[in-house]
Amino acid sequence: MNGAEVVAAILKREGVERIIGFPHSELIETTAALGMPPLITRTERIAVNIADGFTRVSGARRLAAVTVQYGPGAECAFGAVAQAYSDNTPLLFLPTGHPLGRNAVPQNFEALRSFAHVTGWSVRSERGDALPQLFQNAFARARNGTPGPLMIELPTDILQAPAPWNPDAYVPPRRSSPCADPVDIRRMLDALLAAECPLLLAGQGVLYADGCEELLALAELLQIPVVTTLNGKSAFPEDHPLSLGTGGKSYASAIGAFYGKADFILGVGTSFTRSLYITPLPAACRLAQVTLAPADIGKDYPVDMAVVADAKAVLGQLLEEARSRRGLAEERAQSPVAAEIAALHHAFAAKWAPLVDDDASPMSPYRVLRDLSRTVDLRKTIATHDAGHPRDQMLPFWKTPIPHGYVGWGKSTQLGSGLGLMIGARLARPDHLCIAVMGEAAFGMVGMDFETATRHQLPIMVVLFRNGIMGGYGQYLPQASERFGVDRLTGDYVGVARALGGHAERVEAPRDLVPAFRRAIAAIEEGRPALVECVTREERRIPGLV
Repeated sequence: MNGAEVVAAILKREGVERIIGFPHSELIETTAALGMPPLITRTERIAVNIADGFTRVSGARRLAAVTVQYGPGAECAFGAVAQAYSDNTPLLFLPTGHPLGRNAVPQNFEALRSFAHVTGWSVRSERGDALPQLFQNAFARARNGTPGPLMIELPTDILQAPAPWNPDAYVPPRRSSPCADPVDIRRMLDALLAAECPLLLAGQGVLYADGCEELLALAELLQIPVVTTLNGKSAFPEDHPLSLGTGGKSYASAIGAFYGKADFILGVGTSFTRSLYITPLPAACRLAQVTLAPADIGKDYPVDMAVVADAKAVLGQLLEEARSRRGLAEERAQSPVAAEIAALHHAFAAKWAPLVDDDASPMSPYRVLRDLSRTVDLRKTIATHDAGHPRDQMLPFWKTPIPHGYVGWGKSTQLGSGLGLMIGARLARPDHLCIAVMGEAAFGMVGMDFETATRHQLPIMVVLFRNGIMGGYGQYLPQASERFGVDRLTGDYVGVARALGGHAERVEAPRDLVPAFRRAIAAIEEGRPALVECVTREERRIPGLV
């Protein structure tokens, strides 16, 4: 066997179902020889986005691997790897490399050096006999500790040269679930119970740990409101009476109200990151943190108490401790907090009803989202926003009731990532409707990979907000926009989608939205991706804008 065949055998042993890539790598051929169908995209960036979406929706229980050729292939993948890094997505990035001895020659692109800052771990294979150990270490890192993309650069001469391989000696590493010290559990629970207005903040770590049931049970037992982070959206059912919503750049008024009086927040599976796209935590509030990454503790906010442990394990420990305390459940059941949350949500809905229920044309993007959410089965749907206004408009109003029913992202905000994320989601869950809500600028960057969804029979729905501009940029570039139209966009997106093999139609009036969405769903059920172009007006009013 040569090195490429050894790597393919390891990937198959580890349960990797498909290699994703473009346009060439020795691994595409060797994995195909083992019956693993390659997924070939139009661009390297989308290949990584697909792997990103697949990993997130599968809760990192199934890992995706991406391979690209050395030089331009690795260069073009950089932005998507950086996106995955910013959002802590564990995936395997396996670019080929220049033959050993040529990687440091100017101006050859050296992936090892260039990707070191956007991966959780980067290494170059320099010996064929070391490949099994490298990959065992990579999979161990992918399943444990701080999640993030992992890169193994594979020089072409290593892939082509003979390499030893003993299948019986390779043992796939397992995932561990470290628990917290019982003393810390008691302290955290005591703090939750002593607080006048405690909150639970659920991050993406709850989704990766498969801890959503424990989170729900703990919140219900203690009657504590729950906020999810942008990346953690869907970790808690957003139709639940204790859900405050998602704390992004935009957010529902219930979050603002409770953040204004919170005196203790327990963040589980979250890094407590400060970002333009994340609701800031209240200043006068004690914080406790559960994370697998020691580097997260105290990096952006002062933390009173913290444990380095698995989110599911800690939630289970807190639940067990709470249930052991006599009379606690009966006492907490008397809490009026659910009624307070309901009143806040009702007032919020009433305030935004003129935009959500608007019958005017060009349409309000909030009306589009309303009709879309009422048309689909939210328990069999996975959705995502794209960067910019689609994200800010969607987060407070799209209420997903199931884990992984929404893919929240945005610390890097690589425009156009939503398309690949939903193709990856469809790959992970072919029985779900996968929807990418995008603007024109986003689709313009990645639209050719709509054909990837057609060719690989991974039909998704693209809901395109069309208003002829890059939303919001006019206020930052007033002279350039007014005098030279730098924020203006044009294009026949329906024609593009049809030419790429999909169902596509344009909607100009609100009354036509639901029928159009139903036709799109019917096309998807027949195996064709669908694009619904919705003619909207620019809408700068954003709930709770940070």
